[in-house]
Amino acid sequence: MACNKVKMVIDKEFRISEIDERIYGSFIEHLGRAVYDGIYCPEHPTADEYGFRSDVKEMIRDLNVPIIRYPGGNFVSSFNWEDSVGPVSERPRRLELAWKSIEENKVGLNEFTKWARSAGSDVMMAVNLGTRGIADACNILEYCNHPGNTKYSDLRISHGYKEPHNIKTWCLGNEMDGPWQLGHKTMEEYGRLAEETARAMKIIDPSIELVSCGSSSLTMPTFPDWEAVTLQHTYDHVDYVSMHQYYGNEKGDSEDFLACSDDMDQFIRTVIATCDYVKAKKRGKKDIKISFDEWNVWYHSNAADNDITENHPWKVAPPMLEDIYNFEDALLVGLMLITLLKHADRVKMACLAQLVNVIAPIMTEAGGGAVWKQTIFYPFMHASAFGRGTALLPVISTPKFDTSRHEDVTAVEAVPVYNGEKDEVTIFAVNRSIKDDAEMTIDVRSFEGYRILEHIVLESDDLLAVNGPFNEKVAPKQTSQSSLDGGMVTSMLHRASWNVIRLGK
Repeated sequence: MACNKVKMVIDKEFRISEIDERIYGSFIEHLGRAVYDGIYCPEHPTADEYGFRSDVKEMIRDLNVPIIRYPGGNFVSSFNWEDSVGPVSERPRRLELAWKSIEENKVGLNEFTKWARSAGSDVMMAVNLGTRGIADACNILEYCNHPGNTKYSDLRISHGYKEPHNIKTWCLGNEMDGPWQLGHKTMEEYGRLAEETARAMKIIDPSIELVSCGSSSLTMPTFPDWEAVTLQHTYDHVDYVSMHQYYGNEKGDSEDFLACSDDMDQFIRTVIATCDYVKAKKRGKKDIKISFDEWNVWYHSNAADNDITENHPWKVAPPMLEDIYNFEDALLVGLMLITLLKHADRVKMACLAQLVNVIAPIMTEAGGGAVWKQTIFYPFMHASAFGRGTALLPVISTPKFDTSRHEDVTAVEAVPVYNGEKDEVTIFAVNRSIKDDAEMTIDVRSFEGYRILEHIVLESDDLLAVNGPFNEKVAPKQTSQSSLDGGMVTSMLHRASWNVIRLGK
């Protein structure tokens, strides 16, 4: 086995940007067992007085998720928000058209908002611009944020919520470029609708931030024209444009799979360029920021999901999108996190999709059983815990290689984060070579007086190893693979490994 030589220089002055903590957001949709049998399970021994599982909530707190997108996703494009408020016994059972399920509305807007706050998270609310429009978006905003003495704010008060929810981040629909989306729009149709909806919503509450729908993936045939056209309508009224991207390894090509984060980087760069084109064309002054509010690995459950929707539709909380993640999936999630941090100047929010049971880092056994951590739980937990502060620009020299679909793939990807309040710097690094270890030499002379606090590694001899309840095959461990001498850190990064190297005073 060869050992690649990698060099990196990091310096306090090589700043990308302050990191918005909302880059560690997540997402819960009324889909599969995310809500029912996920966060909500009244019969579970740990359930609180409202029916929410305390053990799941504690695991979510371990991830320190500052914002959660809700209630969709494709679900939102036929969502009648009024069905989800008021006495639970009076709420209707509805056909849920996006996922061919039955929605019982036992958990709704108020319950979810209260739960999210108890889990330490704010809510990123999405409005239905598929089957509904401007008036309904205004009504839900009035219900959530207006103090009182109006129709919908008084309705909220009558439901037992005297104080407004003050939800400050709102998505103007979901994936409206996608033909699969109920109420799918052309660029012009969505741009005009989103513009007028945004204008009306900001009259009601000028303090809110709005997210305009961007492309559903890099491979959409309308990308990047979608952003160029829709933002010419929404630029003056919105603060963010959304991005969505999932990756899979259907062909079993691990080397190429771990190169997919390069596509994510190119996707972000193109969206930034398109946003700046619109800014220039409109003689604007503000930069449109990015809300990467759906991202993850998603492919393991596709066949099972198709079987449910086609052959067993109209069930309550069917087990859909229940990807069981393996070790290489965790490596790609780590690489995607590094990519987001490298663009912290423009990517200000991001949502790992999703949070519980549905393409999620947290799983519960069906029927209210145990809760357990998937392999992807750990890179996200590490980044959320230690990736707060300032993203620094890494200057890296690393070998490169080609894969079946990618060229010039760097053997090692890394990004440092400096936390000035704690006098700490953390280097997140993935050795994505599946064949060769790497010896990485890091120049940290600008961090005088620092010492190595720890080196955490996530690694496995089996790229396809998975976790399960009471069977955690992939878990982080402490290692002594880093040393510091004369302002130079030397770290051994084993092949196919996620590494967290922490220095402090």
